[in-house]
Amino acid sequence: MQQPVTPSPTDFIRDIIDNDLCAGKNEGRVATRFPPEPNGYIHIGHAKSVCLNFGLALQYKGTCNLRMDDTDPIGESMEYVESIIRDIRWLGFDWDQRLFYASDYFEKLYAFAVKLIKKGVAYVCSLNADEIREYRGTFTEPGKDSPYRNRLVKENLDLFARMRAGEFPDGAHTLRAKIDMAAPNIVMRDPILYRIKREPHYRTGNKWVIYPMYDFAHCLSDALENITHSICTLEFENNRPLYDWIVERLIEKNRPRQIEFARLNLSYTVLSKRRLIELVQKKYVNGWDDPRMPTVSGMRRRGYTPEAIRQFCAAIGVAKNDNLIDVALLEHCVREDLNERAPRAMCVLRPLKVIIDNYPEGKVQQLNCANHPKRPDMGTRGVPFSREIYIEREDFMENPPKKYNRLAPGREVRLRNAYVIKFEKMVKDEKSGEIIELHCSYAPETLEGPPADGRKVQGVIHWVSTEHAIPVEVRLYDRLFTISNPGAEEEFLKFLNPSSLEILQNSMAEQSIADARPLLSYQFERQGYFCADENDTKPGKPVFNRIVPLRDSWTKISEKEA
Repeated sequence: MQQPVTPSPTDFIRDIIDNDLCAGKNEGRVATRFPPEPNGYIHIGHAKSVCLNFGLALQYKGTCNLRMDDTDPIGESMEYVESIIRDIRWLGFDWDQRLFYASDYFEKLYAFAVKLIKKGVAYVCSLNADEIREYRGTFTEPGKDSPYRNRLVKENLDLFARMRAGEFPDGAHTLRAKIDMAAPNIVMRDPILYRIKREPHYRTGNKWVIYPMYDFAHCLSDALENITHSICTLEFENNRPLYDWIVERLIEKNRPRQIEFARLNLSYTVLSKRRLIELVQKKYVNGWDDPRMPTVSGMRRRGYTPEAIRQFCAAIGVAKNDNLIDVALLEHCVREDLNERAPRAMCVLRPLKVIIDNYPEGKVQQLNCANHPKRPDMGTRGVPFSREIYIEREDFMENPPKKYNRLAPGREVRLRNAYVIKFEKMVKDEKSGEIIELHCSYAPETLEGPPADGRKVQGVIHWVSTEHAIPVEVRLYDRLFTISNPGAEEEFLKFLNPSSLEILQNSMAEQSIADARPLLSYQFERQGYFCADENDTKPGKPVFNRIVPLRDSWTKISEKEA
């Protein structure tokens, strides 16, 4: 089901569309598209564009196409196409029957190129790549004309046809637009429109040995699909004159209009596809869907919800200038969403055994616990309580600091949804000195109230019954990089976080989550939000990924700035 994104009142893109509609352009239509290149998985930056383009179509009762801009056979594959389709549907959007491929237009694009040659505004150039760069000039110096710029139309048509027929090796010729080698915008200095590339295409096989450049294919694909507003990120701003130049010479009416907005830059993250590919291929991460990756697949596997991602995209809005968004805002949106929907459970990540000496041996008590403190509609669950339990190792300290409110010698603490217990003694390993067991006593009257003498017990800790707990693997994910803007660093791999993943294989959880379905999320009390891993969870053997901790650093940042 498609989900509308709340429009921003200061959204300049919507202002442009409103003005176009008021002027009667495009017969009152609004048609957008999301055009990914299928050479990798889409990431959170793409998700922003997905939400914007599909959101505009929803708001203006228009259409949004999904188009694979598959004009470069190197690195493209059906795996990526399928992942893109799956991820966009998971985000909550649909394109009905409007799934298109630029490769379906190859014949039409070739005909468009021939038309430019016949108009005298495109030519076959025989300079090699280094020579083309040399002739192009610099930002301060104009370029110079290719010696092949004034070839006759007949010769250009013949050479271009022979390029298509496969007569020439890679790099022997290119088709270039004839514009202005002295143009201030280097993009307009006779840009390449077609190149020879003897690579099989994942859809067309070996049918083609020449492929259109992105700038040529993209704008014409928009036109062929009757797109009204071509929304793209700021790096294409300099290419807009070329976009317009091509459509003005080849499209007579209903020309699409390119509009640029600021791409998403997220702290502690890299969103360059080239760098994401490097992370995957060099195995710094475990594939495109590694929960540390900013890909939509990775975020889904980690436990992020589509609702939270859409809310994040709505919250950051649409801007004209690039800026760095704090990843804490994304985590805040995830946390806010999960706080409302995630059932509660108890899981002890690093167990320490506690024996309650005065609790009857063999007795098992079923405690009724709410699945959500503010959602009675989510019901309750029974949690067994017995003489031996596990608590978090960090919830006991032999020599605690002053403000430590958990279990310690001479202190007592309340067990979540259960009794108040008091420390009595500890057992240590004779060789290592490590604490291996605690002995405590409990106050029977404290199940539903305070101790009989009315004394206050400050600390509350979680626990599980040793007899009834299930072993689970827990993966604690943290940010992949140690600096806030790794994308600005050339040697970004130097800043990989060596602690971005910690695997706990001896955690113990309550029975209620033994059969957790893949992608089912919980709030582990006092620990954070966790999700049953999409790939590795098996019936009766859940593997949990930490989605986000309970601490909301974004709120703290916002309060401090306010």
